[in-house]
Amino acid sequence: MAKEIDARGLACPQPVILAKKALETDNDVIVLVDNDIAVENVKRLGTNLGCSVTVDHPEAKTFRLNLKKTPGQAKDACALAVDAALTSPTQGPLVVVIGENRMGRGSDELGYILMRSFIHTVLSLDPLPATMIFFNTGVKLTVKESDVLDDLKELEAKGVKFLVCGTCINFFDLGKEIAVGTISNMYDIAETMSKAGRIIAP
Repeated sequence: MAKEIDARGLACPQPVILAKKALETDNDVIVLVDNDIAVENVKRLGTNLGCSVTVDHPEAKTFRLNLKKTPGQAKDACALAVDAALTSPTQGPLVVVIGENRMGRGSDELGYILMRSFIHTVLSLDPLPATMIFFNTGVKLTVKESDVLDDLKELEAKGVKFLVCGTCINFFDLGKEIAVGTISNMYDIAETMSKAGRIIAP
C-alpha cells in the first residue's frame, strides 16, 4: 500500500522534502499538492531518484502524484552528477557562505522568505555542510530573534560549524545578540573557504 503525504498548503520546498524523506523508507509514495509549481518540483524529484511518476487531478486544487521506485532504473544524468559530487573522495568539505539576510534582489520581503526557505532546506542536504559562514547582514540571521534560529540550532546540534564575522557583529552592534556560532575573523573565514571542496553562496 502506498504511503500518502498530504503536502497541500505547504510552501516550497516542503513538498519535495517530505516526498524525499518518504522515498527513503517506502517504494510507493503518493504526494498531494495544490499548485502547479509543487507538481513540477515533486515530479522532477521522482524522476531524479529513478521513480516512475504519474499525476492525477482528482478534484479542484488537488493534484495526486504517485512516485514508484523502479528496480534497476538508472538515474538521469543530473542525479548521477549530484551523487558523484557528493561522494567523490577528491572533494573537500562543503561550505555555505551567507553574506546577506535575504536571498536575491528585487523584493526585500520575498528575499527574506527565500532565505528562510534556503536555511530550512539545508537541513535536508546529505551530506550536511561542514561549515556555514555568516558575514555582512548575514550575521543578523544568527541573533536571538532570528526567524531561522531554530533551524540554525538544529544544524549546529548535527555538527555544522558556524563562523560569524566579528567585524560585522561590531559594525551592526550585535555583540550581545548572537545566539549561535563562533565569533570569528577574516583569517579563519578565508582559510575555511580556501580549503572547501565546494562553496554554496545563495
